[in-house]
This record gives sequence, C-alpha cells and structure tokens, in this order.
Amino acid sequence: MSQLDAYLDTLDASTRGAFEHVRELAVGLVPGLEEGRSYGMAALKYQGKPVLGFLATKQHLSIFPFSPAAVDAVRDRLDGYDLSKGTIRFTTTRPLPDEVVRDVVRHRVDEISGARR
Repeated sequence: MSQLDAYLDTLDASTRGAFEHVRELAVGLVPGLEEGRSYGMAALKYQGKPVLGFLATKQHLSIFPFSPAAVDAVRDRLDGYDLSKGTIRFTTTRPLPDEVVRDVVRHRVDEISGARR
C-alpha cells in the first residue's frame, strides 16, 4: 500500500473520494507519478520531486503544489476558493474544477522538468 493510499484510508468516504479524483486526474495526465511523502504530507512526485501534497482538515481539503507560481497560474479561475502562496483549499461540496487540477499538475511537472523557469 502506498503512503498516499494509507493516508486516504484514514479519511471519511467523501474526503477520500475528492482526493482520489484529484489523484486520478494527475496520474491520468502524467502516468509516471510516484506516490510518497513530502514535507510530512502524502504526495505525488515526479522525478523524485513533489508535484501535489494532500491534507484534510475539519474545515477544508488542501492540495499543495509546492510552487507559488503553480497557484498563481490558476488563481484567476478560483474565485471564491481559499488560496495562499502555496495552497489551494476546497471542500467536498465545492471541488476543484478538473481543468484547474490538470493545469496545476502540468505547471508543476514543467517546472520540475525544466520547461518552466
């Protein structure tokens, strides 16, 4: 069992489902993503570097793209969502748009591979 699966197994069904959907979108876009941990969070990695971290709290779900530039790249499409420098927060009743998730993953993978600087 991967570290991401182990984390998801600790969550309620709706939270787990929301994160599983984000993972499916990311892996569908970049099939070589690895599952592990980064900065203490369950994460998806590319070439050993973190692409997305996952964290659930009582108030919201968060993905961490480990890149302020990745958050900024989609900021204009996330009106009404809670954003910070490196975090995108959402809820099970207001999930992130699929194309936003894909664009965050694309941006981060491009950063890691050197296509974005």
